[in-house]
Amino acid sequence: MVHNGAVVDTAPGAHDPISVHDQVVRATYACVARFGMAKTTVEDVVRESGLSRATIYRHFPGGREDLLRQAIAWEIGNFLGALADHVRDAPDLATLLDDGLGFARRAVVEHDLLQRMLQTEPDRLLGLVTTESFKTLPFIAAFLQPYLEREAAAGRLRAGVDLAEAGDHLGRLILSLIGAPGRWDLDDPAQRRMLVDRELLGGIRSV
Repeated sequence: MVHNGAVVDTAPGAHDPISVHDQVVRATYACVARFGMAKTTVEDVVRESGLSRATIYRHFPGGREDLLRQAIAWEIGNFLGALADHVRDAPDLATLLDDGLGFARRAVVEHDLLQRMLQTEPDRLLGLVTTESFKTLPFIAAFLQPYLEREAAAGRLRAGVDLAEAGDHLGRLILSLIGAPGRWDLDDPAQRRMLVDRELLGGIRSV
């Protein structure tokens, strides 16, 4: 709220660093959805969040670029969380990869803000998304490890496959395919399965 010409932090949890961070990131994302990245300013985030400019800079000392980067990271985190929930109960690694790629493709196509920004601010968006996406590689690799271990225990992986390296490699391929599937039609179940069998698992499977 405004009191004597100054913005006063009145939102619940305004002085809790975790709550402030989440509040500001959500506000930044709302501003980007409304104005686009190029036109979103710190003042927009101040108004949207109900927090003071000083509070925002205290938690985001990098200012506008820091806000934009963390808003993108927040949405990528939401996407990966939804993806993990979708595939968590997959019976094997091939099914996980198949279902995961299909889910990811649908999520990207149906993400209104993403599609709008790909039309209006593609270079800026893709630069931020690429940078933040690859910070998630450790998360993806760790998520894949139990599935790789089960494949190895069942004798479905080549002898000597380094599971940590395989998880990292698969993670990089997954991120690349989500962003740019190239010649593969991820909406086509037959093509997805061929992609999984030949390019994702072909180099590590025992048969």
